[in-house]
Amino acid sequence: MHAGTATATASVATAALMGVGMLLMSTPGAPLPDAPAIRQDVQRADPVRHTAGAVARAPRVYAHRGASAYAPENTLVAVDRADALGFDWVENDVQLTRDGVPVVLHDTGLKRTTNAEEVFPDRAPWAVKDFTAAEISRLDAGSWFGARYAGTRVPTLRRFLERLGRNGQSLLLEIKSPETYPGIERATLAVLNEEGWLDRTHVRDRLVVQSFGAGSLRRVHALRPDVVTGFLGAPAAAELPAYAEFADQINPSRSGLSGGYVAAVHALKGPHGKKLQVNPWVVDDAASARRVNAMGVDGIITDAPDVVRTATKG
Repeated sequence: MHAGTATATASVATAALMGVGMLLMSTPGAPLPDAPAIRQDVQRADPVRHTAGAVARAPRVYAHRGASAYAPENTLVAVDRADALGFDWVENDVQLTRDGVPVVLHDTGLKRTTNAEEVFPDRAPWAVKDFTAAEISRLDAGSWFGARYAGTRVPTLRRFLERLGRNGQSLLLEIKSPETYPGIERATLAVLNEEGWLDRTHVRDRLVVQSFGAGSLRRVHALRPDVVTGFLGAPAAAELPAYAEFADQINPSRSGLSGGYVAAVHALKGPHGKKLQVNPWVVDDAASARRVNAMGVDGIITDAPDVVRTATKG
């Protein structure tokens, strides 16, 4: 996550997008054959916590970039670590390579989390958009985090979805810097569709697409109105009705979040006729987790999901 801003405008006209929308609305093939049955564990069950004079559900915990406090972010090993800790929901990021392949990375540059500078010394500033998928597949995306992770690769979105399917996990997928990648919404939805993630079960229970870009979310909503969407940021309370036209969730930074703002979001219904949800980020310590939980948030996005689960399970 990083801070972002967006201005709400009138709801987008969808007529010009109907051709692509109809294509993406087509029924995908059967789920991947190696996908196990969905586990009925603590996260999927949404355990109940008891508060003074009321009964409420514990917040859903999203493992941010996988369990990124314990493994290199946005890698298969990070989502496997989240799975080993018992977490169904992971949050990860998608960008496009120079040849239009969706890959799972947070930064728009490769320098921080890969050895791109060493492998391609003459390619500064090492922007994701300037490299092909084949070139990025050569990079080490684990050594920066620890020697034991040397050789870990940047996954394509396709391979990433296959791993989530094998683990039985669910996905909060962030479209990164959509202004940098024209067409990223269509490219991302196409891979989700081909991998079986736009079938009824996934769309209903196992997938949310979010972005800091309001325009990007409008495009996703226009192309696939059935997909649950989340806006990253905290629009002014007076602007929330405009966002509720295309977003099912408002997911702000924990900094400055208040119970009054959570209540203002909850007072509205999103495009699917359900109460808007609030999932703050990034909450990594027990005290902060308890604080935002007391505000009535629906979920918490965290690098350390086990810490948050312990702090909020009641």
